[in-house]
Amino acid sequence: MASMKNGIKSPIKPAPRVAGTTQDVWSIINAAAAATEKQPVVNMGQGFFGYNPPQFLIDAAKSAVERVDCNQYAPPKGRLRLRQAVSNAYSPFWGRKLDPETEIAITTGANEGFLSCCMSFLQQDDEVLLLEPFFDQYISNIEMAGAKVVSVALQPPKSGMTKTHSAGEWSLDIEALKRAVTPRTRMLVLNTPHNPLGKIFNVEELKQISDVCVQNNILIISDEVYDRLFYVPFTRIATMSPEVERITLTLSSAGKNFYATGWRVGWVMGPPELITYIVKAHARICYCSPSPLQEAFAIGFEQAEDNGFWDECIRDMKFKMDFFNEIWHELDMPYSEPEGGYFVVANMSKVKLPENYPFPPHVLERPRDFKLAWFLIQELGVAAIPPSEFYSPQNQHIGEQWMRFAVCKPDSVLEAAKERLRGLKEYMK
Repeated sequence: MASMKNGIKSPIKPAPRVAGTTQDVWSIINAAAAATEKQPVVNMGQGFFGYNPPQFLIDAAKSAVERVDCNQYAPPKGRLRLRQAVSNAYSPFWGRKLDPETEIAITTGANEGFLSCCMSFLQQDDEVLLLEPFFDQYISNIEMAGAKVVSVALQPPKSGMTKTHSAGEWSLDIEALKRAVTPRTRMLVLNTPHNPLGKIFNVEELKQISDVCVQNNILIISDEVYDRLFYVPFTRIATMSPEVERITLTLSSAGKNFYATGWRVGWVMGPPELITYIVKAHARICYCSPSPLQEAFAIGFEQAEDNGFWDECIRDMKFKMDFFNEIWHELDMPYSEPEGGYFVVANMSKVKLPENYPFPPHVLERPRDFKLAWFLIQELGVAAIPPSEFYSPQNQHIGEQWMRFAVCKPDSVLEAAKERLRGLKEYMK
C-alpha cells in the first residue's frame, strides 16, 4: 500500500533506469536554438535530413497506404518483400545469399534493433564494450537491459589540434581493448562508418577487434547505419571470416539509406541462431514495425539500382561535405576529413570564449564544447553538437575541443552556416 503523510499519498517513483534528471545534449541544444534571438537558427546539429526522400520512394509510400494488407500488422520478423529486398541488396557484400527467412529481422529503426539486441543477449551486470566516442543512445539501451558500459577511447591524431587529418587517423589502442575484457564481457559495439568522427575502420583494425571477440566469445553488434555513404573502401566486419560472422549482428537503417529518418524502419542481419532471439525481443517491444513503410522501402530497394540512387547518394553527400568544409580552410581551423557518413568534427581550440560570458548554470557545469555550442547558437545562430556527450565522464576531455556538424542539409543551409561561421574570426586566437 502506498505510504501516507498528512493524508496525502507519496508520489509514484520512477524506476532508476529512467529516473535521471540530467539534461541530455539534445534537450540543451534544441532549447537553446528555440530561445536565441538569432532566428532562424541554422541547424547543423541533429542528424536529420533537410530534404525529402527520392520521389520513387514517396510514390511507393503513397501506393502502399492504399492497400489493405499494408495497413494491417506485419509479421514480427518483417514483411517478406522487404526482407527479400534487403537480402538482394546486401548479399553481394557477403558473397553469398542471405536467407530472408532466417538471417534478417526488420525493426523499428536501427535504434530499436539495437535495443532488441540488448534485450536478447544481455543480463544484469553483464558488460558491454563501447569505443568512444559513441552514439549516446547506446548507453540507455544497454542500461535498460541491466548491463554496464565499459569504454575504450579512440585517440585523436597527435596533430589533431593543429592540422586537418583523415578521420581514419583516430586510432584504437588494441591492448587497451584487450585489458578491458573481463569474464562479464558479453558484447562489443562497433560503429562504422562512425558517428560522430566519420571514421571507417580498416581491415587491419577490424581483424584486431574481431580476434579479441572470437577469442573471448564476445557478441559483436556492428552499427552500420551509414553503410551507403562511404568515401574510402568499406569492409563489413561480419564478412571477415565464418568465425566472425557467427558472432556478429549487423544493424542498418532504411531511414538513413533513403533520407527518411522519421519512417522508423531498420533491420538486423546475422546468423539464424542469433536472429531468432532478435525477433522474439522485437515482438515483445513493439510486435512489428510500420507495415506500409516497410512495403515502401522494399519498393525503394527494388528501384534504387535502376535509378542510380546509391552512387548518387555518395556523390551528393561528398559534395556537401567538401562544400561545407571549405569554411574550416578559410578559418584555418583543423578538422577530421570524414571517410563516411554525414558528420564532420572540427577542432575549435582556436576559439577564445569571452571572459565572464553569461552561460546558464546547466552549461557552465559541462565541458568546454557545451559552452562552445551555446556560444555558437547565441552569437552566430548556428546549432552544432558538442561531442563530449559521446564520452564517459573520465574521457570527456578528449572531445571538449571539438564540435560536430551534420551536412545532410540543403546547399542553401550549408552556405548560410558558412557565412555565419565566418563570425568566428572575431573570437579566434
